[in-house]
Amino acid sequence: MVYCPECESNLDIDEDEVDEGEIVTCPECGTDFEVVTVSPLALKAVDENEYEEDDEEEDAEDGDYS
Repeated sequence: MVYCPECESNLDIDEDEVDEGEIVTCPECGTDFEVVTVSPLALKAVDENEYEEDDEEEDAEDGDYS
């Protein structure tokens, strides 16, 4: 059983259904977490600024300069 580090709600994540690097969202508080390890399951809060920068870099690589 994994609990949200922000609001301590049960996240109900099965280790067999997620991969390292995957992003999961807490249904209670809406915080995004990156799966750091799957056994044992460990989560790290995603820095929104870093996440947005990654999206912008991907858009630039795809030729989308909006």
